[in-house]
Parts: sequence; structure tokens; C-alpha cells
Amino acid sequence: MTGPTSPAPRRSALLRTATAVAVAVPLCTAGWFGWRSLDHSGPAAATAAAQPAAAPPAGAASTGPAPATPQAPSTGGTTPGTPTATPAPTDTPASAATPQAPTGGADLAGRTVVLDPGHNPGNFSHPTEINRQVDVGNGHKECDTTGTETNAGYTEADYTLDVTRRARALLTARGAKVVMVQDGDRPWGPCVDERARAGADAHADVALSVHADGAPASGSGFHVIMPAKVVAGKADNSAIVEPSHRLGLLLRDRFHAATGEPYADYIADQGLDTRSDLGGLNLSAVPKVFIECGNMRNSADAGRMTDPQWRQLAAQGIADALGAFLTTH
Repeated sequence: MTGPTSPAPRRSALLRTATAVAVAVPLCTAGWFGWRSLDHSGPAAATAAAQPAAAPPAGAASTGPAPATPQAPSTGGTTPGTPTATPAPTDTPASAATPQAPTGGADLAGRTVVLDPGHNPGNFSHPTEINRQVDVGNGHKECDTTGTETNAGYTEADYTLDVTRRARALLTARGAKVVMVQDGDRPWGPCVDERARAGADAHADVALSVHADGAPASGSGFHVIMPAKVVAGKADNSAIVEPSHRLGLLLRDRFHAATGEPYADYIADQGLDTRSDLGGLNLSAVPKVFIECGNMRNSADAGRMTDPQWRQLAAQGIADALGAFLTTH
């Protein structure tokens, strides 16, 4: 125990200390809330801005804002404790994006889908191989072609590969097994007859070939190509014509709903065409259609097709249609 202290001086000192604390604490609090109200980078800012600053106790003299607490020199980062906003990506690759399941949930377990990205980015370098003629049942056609491109040089082969990869992610999220006819993993091709066989080889329930058109620049819109009945040579697609037409109707409607792309105004009828000259349809043993997602030579269509966000919508429409085909009768 320390020695005795004179009572009067001690009481005076205590009163001065209490008054100083009473003024300093609320003023410091008000200063902190004022500073946080300028910080819009996270939830703390909204909370602070919504709460009024504490008022000084009755009888306390106003002395103005409390001195600002010294801050460390800025190094380009954020204030410690302040949440950092992460900017949204503008062009997330399909392989990195988190797939969103199409409407209907994860209900495709046990089903197999073949996706056929039209053409191949390497076809340009293999003219001899892709120009070789192959039998399509009722005639002969080139093994494959290079495809078209936009006026700015964005190729159909790059477009179809990107969209089918996005659709694969969506369908896989619903439980389907997805087989790609080519995934940028071969130097050229495959030929159209091999593409047609891919459905049977994979024991698939359905197949889809993704393309883009290279029509005159005045034409725009998308269309779906369905198989005509072909029984000739090694082709006999009788069994797949009716289910393929049902798939074609679903694909036209779901693609249009997802993307807003109009039906083609230069070919087909209400977005639907039926053809007997495509080996990929003549020789298929499983229900299959083609989709021409737009005209790459038309400036409006090209603008949409080069937009990765629109390509995600295109993939969504494709995945929705395939999911509906596999889960309805």
C-alpha cells in the first residue's frame, strides 16, 4: 500500500480525467464513422454509413473533429481490414467458367451426347487430306472443308469449338456423358463419314453438329438442318428421321429463346431446313441435326458470334434443347 494522498487534489484530478475521456471517445468514434462512410468497397461501408455518429454527452463542449489517426503511406493496396472487390471477368474461357445447369436440373445421368464442332482449325494446313472424296450414301463429297469466317478473320472452326466446349460443360453438369468428335486435338478433320459414325461408336442417345454459315452479307439469322430420308448405297437413316425432326424443333425454339437470334431470312423456312446431301446426317445411326448459328458474313451476326457472352447463351440454348430431347417424349 502506498502512502496517503490529500483528498481534495485527488478528486480534482479525477474529474479532469473523466471529462477528457468523455469528450475524446465520442469524437474519435464520430471521426471513424465519417472516414468509413467514404469507403464503398465492402459491407462495412454500408453498415457504417447507415449508422449515425455518436452524439457528445450533454454538457460537453464541442471542440471540432478529433485529429485523424495517422495512416501508413499508401502502397497501392487497400486499407487493412477493408474487403477488396474482385472485378468480373470479361472473357472467361469455357474451361475456367463454372458451368450452370440448364433448366431441369441434373437429370441426364446415364445419357450420352455426341457434339460435333464443325470443321477443324487445322484444316487450312491440310488441303490434300480434306479435299479427298468420301461416300455419303447418295453421292460423294469432300472429306471436310475449312469452313467460313467473319470479315475480321474469326473462323467458324474456332467458333464451333468454343461453343461446343461450353455446351459440354453445361451438359456434364446435368450428369450427361459428352463425347466430342474433335476437341482441337487432331491436326485436321475428321471426314464427314467419320463424324457421322461417331454417334454409333459412342453408343450415343443423340448427336449434334455445330456450324456457322458463310452466306451473302445481306442475310442474317440462324437455322437448323434436319435429315431427309436417305436409303442409298451405305446410307439408311430411316430410323432417325422422325426423332431428328423432333430434336430440330426443340433446338430451333430453345436456341432462339436463349440467344434472341432471329430465324434466317435468306434460307430455310421459319428456321428449319431439311436436306439429303449431308453425309453427317445421311450416315448417322442416332438422331442428329446441324445448327447454323448465324451468318458470319453479316456484320450484326458476326458481332454477336464474336462476343463470348453471346456464345455462352448459344451453348445454353443447345444444352437446353438436348436436355429437353432426352427427357421428354
